[in-house]
Amino acid sequence: MKRLTTLTLLFTLLAPALAGADPVEDGVVALQHDWEVIRYQTPAAEREKRFEVLAARAHELSESFPQRSEPLVWEGIIVSSWAGEKGGLGALGLVKKARTMYESAIRIDGNTLDGSAYNSLGVLYYKVPGWPLGFGDKAKAKELLLKALAINPAGIDPNYFYGEFLLENGQPAEAVTYLERAIAAPPRPGRQVADTGRREEARALLEKARASR
Repeated sequence: MKRLTTLTLLFTLLAPALAGADPVEDGVVALQHDWEVIRYQTPAAEREKRFEVLAARAHELSESFPQRSEPLVWEGIIVSSWAGEKGGLGALGLVKKARTMYESAIRIDGNTLDGSAYNSLGVLYYKVPGWPLGFGDKAKAKELLLKALAINPAGIDPNYFYGEFLLENGQPAEAVTYLERAIAAPPRPGRQVADTGRREEARALLEKARASR
């Protein structure tokens, strides 16, 4: 009886680890991994359809945990990526949905995932056309990108996207600083594929920025 009690207690203590301590975290890690594979390791002709399928999975996760911001952030990232592959006016409906997801995530907890919702929303504001076609707004984009940088000043993504923003808005000398920081950013655990891909993108932009000074 004593041995049975000991085994029962041991199983009780181990059960959370065996089952996965946080189903949201597990789901987000799976979405991150699949997004990275599609974004950086999948032929361009296949990405739109695969992002569409992944967006459906992300929506299931965010609907299952409506009080958590992480699934909304990643649903927004995936839908934004889907829109990027789709292109043209047909993508505007998708980016508007992504904007709503980021805004909802920020209302829950804007600091989650190192401020990724601010960063991703800022990217939308400078990549989407302005009125009357879209909601693009460079001033709003800058405000959001700087918020993301304040939360995660050494992060690869906020430095990369602010550098890209500066370059696209005629400030190549300023862009160099942020793109160099993106390249030198500390690696993110479990994000090797994304980090490698982003650094390659940052190096290409850095070369362009230096040539434009």
